[in-house]
Amino acid sequence: MREAAMPHATTRPRNRAERGSVTLFFLLFLIPLLMFGAFAIDLARVAVVRNELQNAADAAALAGAANLMSNSATSPSTSGTPSWTSASTAATSGISLNASDGVTLSTDTVQYGYWNVSGTPSSMQSSTLTLSSYDTNDVPAVQVTVTRQTSVNGGPIGLLLAHLFGVSSTTGSATAVAIMAAPGTVNAGGLFPVALDKCIYDQYWNSSTNQPLIDPTTGAPYEFEITNGQTYGTSSCSAGQWTSFLVQASDTPTIRTLIADGNPSAISIGNSIWLEPGAKTTLYSSVPTGTTVLMPVATLTSSNTYVQVVAFAAFYIDNSCGGSSKYIQGHFVANYKISVSTSGVGPPFGAYTPPRLAL
Repeated sequence: MREAAMPHATTRPRNRAERGSVTLFFLLFLIPLLMFGAFAIDLARVAVVRNELQNAADAAALAGAANLMSNSATSPSTSGTPSWTSASTAATSGISLNASDGVTLSTDTVQYGYWNVSGTPSSMQSSTLTLSSYDTNDVPAVQVTVTRQTSVNGGPIGLLLAHLFGVSSTTGSATAVAIMAAPGTVNAGGLFPVALDKCIYDQYWNSSTNQPLIDPTTGAPYEFEITNGQTYGTSSCSAGQWTSFLVQASDTPTIRTLIADGNPSAISIGNSIWLEPGAKTTLYSSVPTGTTVLMPVATLTSSNTYVQVVAFAAFYIDNSCGGSSKYIQGHFVANYKISVSTSGVGPPFGAYTPPRLAL
């Protein structure tokens, strides 16, 4: 006899149940998955746009700071007051040269005044702040804020996927502060090989306004002579002496090379430089006239020795005389922008570094 066939159990209801479970789980995780995807894509997009805003704020602040000191080496200023209006105008104009998310920017908020590089206080101070000659923390600055929001710079930042969940846009903002500071370090080629006596500033520099004192008889900054180690005026200042900077050198060819090329190595406040009190008569014919030079400042002595640099000062050379006289004649200037690379912050003695970002 043939055995009766056993009935086969059907699996179709189970397969349908499994497919239903997979579909349910997929639907349950789809919405969070889309949310995370939207978050990741839009977060990257917002970061890119805000980076564009930061670049625009940086560029505008630097453009403004570059105009804080509007004079040039051939036309030295006798005023220590920064050109606040020129700086503000340049910062405002500079913003339109930048774009965010393909939209040309047109609006920014500009503040100017003194910025404390030590962070105390941590906000912009008034442009009428009174400074002392050794206050190296408060420096002229321009602050620029660029914002994307309703009706400003193309409106808020549009989101690509987040609008599926009711979020269509977000605001974005960036702030930058650029400063013009007296240098703490001057790189190669920036210094003239004459060290000025610090005490000369007590006679001819107005520390409250950071500008030269004006001679009432001429209406111009006081003229004085650098006579290489000889005392000057009633306070026995040495005025200035030749220096070979970081090395000991007393020969005329070395100093003449330094006149032409400047310091071969970077000089910082706190470095010790070598004084050369010798007359070196023939050197005076190599001294350039009608130009502004940058000189290290130190407390001088009348002997060959190392002295410590305490600042850098801008000095306009009007005349140079050799022979039996042997002197360099000129006056202090304010707001002189140094053409070589510099860094750090030092006492404001008339010279400023190229603009740089502080925030």
